[in-house]
Amino acid sequence: MSDYDVSRRLAAEALGTAILVCTVVGSGIMADKLSDDIAVSLLGNTIPTGAILVVLITILGPISGAHFNPAVTFAFLLRGQIATGLAGAYIAAQCLGGISGSMLAHLMFELPIVQTSATIRTGTGQWTAEVVATFGLVATILAGLKFKESAIPWLVGLYITAAYWFTASTSFANPAVAISRSLTDTFSGIRPIDLPGFLLAEFFGAALAVLVFGWLLTSAKSRIEQPS
Repeated sequence: MSDYDVSRRLAAEALGTAILVCTVVGSGIMADKLSDDIAVSLLGNTIPTGAILVVLITILGPISGAHFNPAVTFAFLLRGQIATGLAGAYIAAQCLGGISGSMLAHLMFELPIVQTSATIRTGTGQWTAEVVATFGLVATILAGLKFKESAIPWLVGLYITAAYWFTASTSFANPAVAISRSLTDTFSGIRPIDLPGFLLAEFFGAALAVLVFGWLLTSAKSRIEQPS
């Protein structure tokens, strides 16, 4: 349970998601400017994203839990660890923060602040990749909470760094980030028409992780200790 009131928790979620998206979009713009090699540009997009997650989870986690992701909030809702009303408020704050982050990145690079992406990201492979990416992210968080909570900032940062490269979708794994990336016609964008497939895949991946890891992380001792 956080020691901070709801207004501060929502502010932390909005601010954290804004900085996360600003990093994703801004580093993508910078990487694309500096290199014509897509692999180099992707690497330039990957490293800042993983790094900022370590920072944000460390400094804002004690305030709000550092979800910064509707799929993560949804996972905790399914586990009964956040109230429905607060979960809805978290998700709204995350989405608004993320959209603000895209706009801020555009402002820094002197681009039109309001944009719509034209980058095509759709198909079975992309959707499967988002299920895998979000499953792995939520699994990482749940297992981290179980075994080494202090390592979660690094676990999440490293997982997303890896998932950029082993998933076909470059691991959005976050509905708020996906929505925000549909509003940037830059390196990290996604067409708004492609959003529904990504969002469904991400929420499904989160639910699947809750189901699988809810079972996997239940030890024999905890089962024995449950009242009959």
